[in-house]
Amino acid sequence: MPDKAKDLLEQAIDSSINAPAGAVMLTASSIDAMLKAKGLTEGSLYARIKKAAEQNLITEDMADWAHEVRLNANDQRHADESASLPTSEDAKRVIDFVQALGMVLFVLPARVRRGIESAKDS
Repeated sequence: MPDKAKDLLEQAIDSSINAPAGAVMLTASSIDAMLKAKGLTEGSLYARIKKAAEQNLITEDMADWAHEVRLNANDQRHADESASLPTSEDAKRVIDFVQALGMVLFVLPARVRRGIESAKDS
């Protein structure tokens, strides 16, 4: 996983119990950093998530969940009066998703490449 995305995710994990609203915002930033590391740098986070699904980097379901994380982070960032503060359970749920997203975008492809290289060497 790219350093910036990993650092943001680690900060989210560290703050999930005492500052779940901050953790939710950090997870959205981690998603953004991951997509930028995949070359999706144009437009808003909304546009990057949509483009990632169009390019089959992520599934439509993963895009839907990423949009949910983005919207929840926006609620906190803008202090939306109609939105409740997230709980530590809410923070854990979005952290679990971002960890899974990192696996799909970076960890699994790296393992596949290593497996292919290993098979060629055999």
